[in-house]
Amino acid sequence: MKNEINEMRGGVLRLADGTVFEGYSFGYEQPTAGEMVFCTAMTGYPESLTDPSYRGQILAFTYPMIGNYGVPPRIKKEGQQVNRLTSQHIDGVFESERIQCAAIICADYSAAFSHYDAAGSLGEWLHDERVPALCGIDTRRLTQHLRSRGTMTAEIEIEDGQTDKQASRQENKNLVAEVSTDRVIDYGDGHRRVLLVDCGVKMNILRCLLQRGISVRIVPWDYDFTSDDYDGLLISNGPGDPAVCIPTIGHLRTMLTHDDRPVMGICLGHQLMALAAGAKTYKMTYGHRGHNHTVRLAGTHRCFVTAQNHGYAVDAASLPDDWECLYENVNDGTVEGIRHTSKPFFAVQFHPEASGGPTDTEDLFDQFVNML
Repeated sequence: MKNEINEMRGGVLRLADGTVFEGYSFGYEQPTAGEMVFCTAMTGYPESLTDPSYRGQILAFTYPMIGNYGVPPRIKKEGQQVNRLTSQHIDGVFESERIQCAAIICADYSAAFSHYDAAGSLGEWLHDERVPALCGIDTRRLTQHLRSRGTMTAEIEIEDGQTDKQASRQENKNLVAEVSTDRVIDYGDGHRRVLLVDCGVKMNILRCLLQRGISVRIVPWDYDFTSDDYDGLLISNGPGDPAVCIPTIGHLRTMLTHDDRPVMGICLGHQLMALAAGAKTYKMTYGHRGHNHTVRLAGTHRCFVTAQNHGYAVDAASLPDDWECLYENVNDGTVEGIRHTSKPFFAVQFHPEASGGPTDTEDLFDQFVNML
């Protein structure tokens, strides 16, 4: 393995409000920009980096050491584009076929990795995927700054490089369209079929359904599923502002109004279901990203530790009379789940599939399957 540490060049993280952090580059050396966010997970960086919900974001890890267990074996593209939903990606820990975030930030990068399943270093993976990364950053100060000022755009400059001002203009981009499949794909041969709307689906959602003997049909984010034959509908996670997914919201509104087949939403899917039902969403100050977020089953003292990755939330006061809060965030009281009062419709803001952990709420897939 090459000596990555000795080859590091200087790099600068520059936030939109003018705050500057200096560090060292251990990823692909090119300037980039995106929304600056932080993640509180202690493990699971391969899963986080390949999560389509991080599309276009610069991800800072609050856990100080990143890279110490390397990266599992990867599928080589060999110059050909690989659809992230092909069968060869079902097994393993990756959530898609590539790194989705624009860049990563950490305090201490470990080039010397140790793990029985490691096939290479994090730095090598970042170079292969052409993703910039900085280490040596005071991530505690960075996180405190974002918690007080809120998420904002940021730019990464590599020593002797130039910034790409165009890269930071992502506010109006439809990130869901970038990560969604562009065709219908079928998996499994179960007697019951779930139609999965791909808004940036994590592969572990598909794994969780297949493990339960379900036949899954994945369709594009804007696919009109209102007249299709299926036993249940699942709206996946994904990146960005849910309000830009106008076709999905319209199809969901028709489904929720005129159909009684079970519907489940996860993360962005939760927000889209709320919008389709007539509720409102809003952008959070700094969002929830990590594997240690506690939620409470509404009306009880029963709590669960969950994985989360979102920057928008549902406005509880805007929920229609026939919908109710199902889960709430213990820390800030935000809505973490909703359900219809009479029909088999429910959604959660957190990730019950939680590849990288925890698995407290994976039984929600059992609940959904039992509804079919």
